[in-house]
Amino acid sequence: MNNAVQSTDAASAADPLYWDPYGAAFRQDPYPLYARLREEAPLYYNEKHNFYAASRFEDCQRGLADWQTFSSARGNILEYVQSGVEIPRGTLIFEDPPVHEIHRKLLARVFTPRRIAVLEPRIRTFCERVMDPLVGAERFDLVRAVGTEMPMRVIGMLLGIPESDQPAIRDLADATMSTEDDGKIDAEEMLSGEVFREYIEWRKKNPSDDLMTELLTTEFEDENGVRRTLTDDEALIYTTVVAGAGNETTGRLIGWFGAVMARYPEQRQELVADPSLIPNAIEEILRFEPPGPFIARYVTKDVQLQGQTVPAGSAILFIQASANRDPARFPDPDRFDIHRVTQNMAFGVGAHYCLGAALARIEGRVAAEEMLKRFPRWDVDWDNAELAQTSTVRGWRTLPLVIGGH
Repeated sequence: MNNAVQSTDAASAADPLYWDPYGAAFRQDPYPLYARLREEAPLYYNEKHNFYAASRFEDCQRGLADWQTFSSARGNILEYVQSGVEIPRGTLIFEDPPVHEIHRKLLARVFTPRRIAVLEPRIRTFCERVMDPLVGAERFDLVRAVGTEMPMRVIGMLLGIPESDQPAIRDLADATMSTEDDGKIDAEEMLSGEVFREYIEWRKKNPSDDLMTELLTTEFEDENGVRRTLTDDEALIYTTVVAGAGNETTGRLIGWFGAVMARYPEQRQELVADPSLIPNAIEEILRFEPPGPFIARYVTKDVQLQGQTVPAGSAILFIQASANRDPARFPDPDRFDIHRVTQNMAFGVGAHYCLGAALARIEGRVAAEEMLKRFPRWDVDWDNAELAQTSTVRGWRTLPLVIGGH
């Protein structure tokens, strides 16, 4: 056995150091434990689930950028990396260059600044439509009212899915992303994507100015030098990736805005007084409470990390949420400050930097702007708020707001 700190080793006889990404006990406030990992076991090994974890900013930044050593080809979720499930061709977030670059470039043509900018008025209109009826209410659940609805609507706008059918798509996607009691996702079920097949067939017969049509009709040169369009199966995978990624993380970001701003009412009032501060506040929330707390990679060869060997064939988690609180990178990292100007790791690093980051930022900003216009003050009914975590995301399943307060 190598020299990495074992999950059963004790930091002290009375307080053993143990971290489990599936454990409910680690959801509420993982940051003190992340601090211990950075100090006591910057390369951590969990024997129960057989994975390594890196928690310092420098290690996460270097590792996530090094796709040759820390590969995405077996997935970026721990269950995928360890399952050996066959990753469908075209699942670009589960690919490495050069094929990743070919597939990413095709999708990047859809996520252009122009296309995303065109969505902003429609996102704002949706927020107005959802929030206006809530004005005058004493309380409402932010996640139910906005967090689960808006990302699904925006993805529907991109994909061209009729509005009446969007809730069914969201519900099926949510069911696929749900976990069993052990907190693990069914990798094969999540990758199936069959829910979108009928829409691809329908859109082929009814082309429009949307992502689905563009995916089906855009020509590209594949890794074999062949000029072609996507097959239906490839388009199905692309659509599944966009829908899954867009729904989960953006919805969690909106929930974290409501929770964090309730805890820091003085800074919330600054945003009410000066909405131009909101974009930077969104960045600080992404640093402070990233919806995606960690990301997995497959280790392709023996590699030295923190003076120890991580053997080829291992699974490793890069804990972005810990990296975002690393005092070596962020002064006073546990202090929330909407005026902090910095680059965080919420959207990843390098070749796999989140393609939808700009869209997520717009959704978060617009939701915050429209919310603060109508509800400058709120508290959270913490006794009835429920925090959820899977091996991909951490955020609020329910977040009941009490309007008014401090």
